[in-house]
This record gives sequence, structure tokens and C-alpha cells, in this order.
Amino acid sequence: MNPPTPGVPSWVDLGTADLADAIRFYTSLFGWEAEVSGEEYGGYTTFRLDGRATAGAGPLYGEGQPTAWSTYVATEDADEIAARVEAAGGKVLVAPFDVMYQGRMAAFLDQAGAPFSVWQAGTMRGADIFDVPGALTWNELTTRDVEGSAAFYGSVFGWVARESSVSGMDYIVWEHEGRQIAGMQVMDGDRWPDDLPPHWMIYFAVTDCDDSAAYAQSLGGRIVHPPTTLPIGRYAVLDDPQGGTFSILQGVGG
Repeated sequence: MNPPTPGVPSWVDLGTADLADAIRFYTSLFGWEAEVSGEEYGGYTTFRLDGRATAGAGPLYGEGQPTAWSTYVATEDADEIAARVEAAGGKVLVAPFDVMYQGRMAAFLDQAGAPFSVWQAGTMRGADIFDVPGALTWNELTTRDVEGSAAFYGSVFGWVARESSVSGMDYIVWEHEGRQIAGMQVMDGDRWPDDLPPHWMIYFAVTDCDDSAAYAQSLGGRIVHPPTTLPIGRYAVLDDPQGGTFSILQGVGG
């Protein structure tokens, strides 16, 4: 199996106030199997789809920390990325540290305050499956500081921001070595609450957006943004029962 490509989002995980209920919710919604680790990993759970790692979840450790999904970008050197983050005007939230023999990680804030993490693979490479129903299909930075973010992520990961549009709205596609690897949504206009902080949104692929949104609601989740059709497919924004926000995407022809 090939190692993850440096500079490309390779993993997502959930920090949650109720790990047991999160396992119930997500295994029901996406058909995942939950593999719970031992005490040395704090009960960290790897979600698998058809036996392949697709996402993770663990308990919250910080006082007052909200339930939230995190995006991890693959790297060959977490310490070097930490230095680049500080040099580019970001902040190191969690300095690089080893996760046993599985890998090395660190957590940051970008120049506008959006949290993200990096993963330097050891025995655990990241997700093994993408772009199929129940798996990660897209990562998207939502921010008010587009120019600053373009400079920041360009400096840290070598990403290039390409201007585009979706249904008449400005949209940025992140490219890395010529490959489209993520997106950037501009937080402008009245539809974005003033108190909504910048963040990385994650999208899981689904077969039927409307059915999945309704099912998530029946499991105790909440529909934040109802199913909406775009040229790329149909999507919805959901909260899990603990308030962890994520999106689902039914691709064109899905």
C-alpha cells in the first residue's frame, strides 16, 4: 500500500463529548464498523468501511472543548510544518508528538483562526478509502480571509488557490502539484452568522442525500442546512447529537 501523499488531506477524526453515542450515531448512519483501541490510546476509535479505515473518533481532553471534526493533512515531517505554521502567522495548538508507533501529529490554527492538524504516518497511514458512499470525499476551508489563507497554506504546504465558482458563488479550489485536493468557501454575505468562526468542513459521500439527512435526524442529529442541489451534486450540512458539524454529498449520478 502506497504511503499518503504529503500535502494532501489524509484523515479526519471527531473529538466528542460522548464517544459511545457518537459510535452509535455514525455506525448507524454510514454503516461503519467501530474498532475501539485500548486504554493506552484513551479509547480512540477507528471507523472502518468494508474493513478499511475511513475516520476516527476520541474523547475530548480540553476543558470546554466543543465536539468537532478535524482535518489532517499528510506530511513527512510534522516538526517542519510546525515551524512553517509559526513563520506564516499561524499558531501551534499542540506541538508535534508521537502517537506510539502509529505516527506523529500536531494541531494548529491558521492565520485566521481555523483549526487543522497534520499526520506524519507511521504504521497508521490515514484513511484507506475515499470517494465512495460512507467515506470522506472532500475537505473545505470556510473563511473570511481568502487572500491571507491563500498565502498561509501556500507557504505551509505549497498549495495553489485557483478561483472558481459554484452556482454563481465565488469558490476556490486548492491544488497541490497540479491535483485538486480541497476547496475554500468564502464567508461573505448575510448567510454566514457573524459569530461563526473559520473552520474546515468535511464531506462524506452518500448514495442519497435526502434519505441520509432524514435518517441522521431520526438518529438524534440535526439538519443545519437542508439538502440542496449544486452542479457537483446534492449536499446537506448536519450536526451529530453532540453538535459535531459535518456535510454529506451525493455526487452527480450518485
